Amino acid sequence: MISIFLSHQWKSFWRSRNKAGSIAAQIVLGFFMLYFLAVAIGVGFWMTAIIEKVMPSVNPVIVFNGLILYYFLLDLAIRIQMQELPTLSIVPYLHLNISRQTIVNFLNLKSLFSFFNILPLFIFLPFIFINIGATSGVIGIAAYLASILGLILFNNFLVLYIKRKAINNVAIFAIGILVILGLAASDYYGFISIRNFSNLVFQTVAKYPFLALIFPMMAFAIFYINAKFLKANLYTEELSSKNEKKVSTDYPFLNQFGRVGELAALELKLILRHKRSRSSVIMGFMFLCYGFFFYRMPLIEGDEFGKMLFAAVFMTGINISVYGQFMFAWQSAHFDGLLTNKINHRDFIKAKFLLFTMSSTIITLLSSFYGFMSYKLLLLHLAAYLYNIGVGTIVVLYFANFNYKRLDITRSASFNWQGVGATQWLLGLPLLLLPIIIYLPFGILNLPYLGLAVLAFLGLLGLLMRNFWVGVIVKKFEEQRYKIAEGFRE
Repeated sequence: MISIFLSHQWKSFWRSRNKAGSIAAQIVLGFFMLYFLAVAIGVGFWMTAIIEKVMPSVNPVIVFNGLILYYFLLDLAIRIQMQELPTLSIVPYLHLNISRQTIVNFLNLKSLFSFFNILPLFIFLPFIFINIGATSGVIGIAAYLASILGLILFNNFLVLYIKRKAINNVAIFAIGILVILGLAASDYYGFISIRNFSNLVFQTVAKYPFLALIFPMMAFAIFYINAKFLKANLYTEELSSKNEKKVSTDYPFLNQFGRVGELAALELKLILRHKRSRSSVIMGFMFLCYGFFFYRMPLIEGDEFGKMLFAAVFMTGINISVYGQFMFAWQSAHFDGLLTNKINHRDFIKAKFLLFTMSSTIITLLSSFYGFMSYKLLLLHLAAYLYNIGVGTIVVLYFANFNYKRLDITRSASFNWQGVGATQWLLGLPLLLLPIIIYLPFGILNLPYLGLAVLAFLGLLGLLMRNFWVGVIVKKFEEQRYKIAEGFRE
């Protein structure tokens, strides 16, 4: 059955409407993966030399022990954002003589073939065989290998479980992120030292190798919990949409925008009534503290805005990036209805601009507390805000015309994290990297305030020319709308 499932998924990919875009994205991702693997191999084989150069007076094994849990904490944070859920269109199989355990086994097996599971092997294994083997022998190597493999599998299945549970309860996802950020902040400010704790743990493992079995046992425990949750939710009645009580909600402040305001209000209702879309907006508020990791007084006093610009653009435009990466797909369930109704396409696109502008404005106002650190951060946020609403919105809405992938935002019990992965984050690179590229020459020439002024000017220019860009996007939308509709029907 595993081979049959793989065969069906292979055919599904090549028959998909969006296969060209998927292949292009996978090629780009492939280059990134090869680059990071090459870096990982280099770090793995030259880790001893790197440690001795950076910390010449410290035993490399102690430094290595201190980095292990720190790495896997960072790995967990990245996985939550980028690791895709293994999916399978299971409804057709549930009516056949196929055990639910077989389906669960396939999904768990599929999750193991992840870049995040391969990368740490190249980083840690060379050091373990070269250095740990020299001091602790074969038993020491086996203990460290069991620990590393256990942590890899633990992170893999923990992230899958968190994402699946977060489908039904966004608070679980929020708590997971906050715990990781809290631990990282505690380590940074010296309240809790993850490195010292990690060193203590693995020094104990080296002394008592049988304790390494704790990590595989942890991995098996979360694997069992994850498999049990999956198996319990593989029922067609759980996967079907539930009827919800409809509540009429009005937003009087949008009435002043006429028909555009009505369409924006409808989309706002869509966002607030579905967990998938609602969580993308909540994420924007969660990342308001992102600046504490980037904004440092030496950078602020030195006017080094280039090193802080990413955080400013990310925070003030988080909803544009996170919600916008799935633009039009949020309405994939009723997209055919939008095309057949008497909805002016220009008003439809303007409503998207209005929502983006409103969300970015609210986030920027809330982030103004960074002004207590320095008024310079207010200037930085203002430039990033104007750039986001003037340029970022245009970039997102234009490229949305090439998204043909259907998105399910109904309240299903499982498999509703579809489409979230490295590919989608890759689409946000132009939005986040373009302002840094624009600012870079001014930073090199030591003209930081002129660089911010240019970003703000480009944003204002985009706002003044918004009607022109709306026309460009509408024209492209009318060319692509039937392709988009066809893709959303799959």
